[in-house]
Amino acid sequence: MFGKLGWVEIVVIGALVLMIFGGRGKISAMMGDVAKGIKSFRRGMKEPDVDTSQTTSGAMINEPINVTPEKEKSKV
Repeated sequence: MFGKLGWVEIVVIGALVLMIFGGRGKISAMMGDVAKGIKSFRRGMKEPDVDTSQTTSGAMINEPINVTPEKEKSKV
């Protein structure tokens, strides 16, 4: 089972080796980006929702809007 390595396995192992040893701080930079993403997600979840019940003019957004079509006057 482990005696033969195909070309796909060799490519995967090579990619892993390049990621780990390929450059200075690639793994730490990647993990830092992941940590920043998690922190910003948590910060976004903690922030209260913006109150959208009033606009800058003071009018209420939640007021009902009449969208029913007017009845056409029939020509008799």
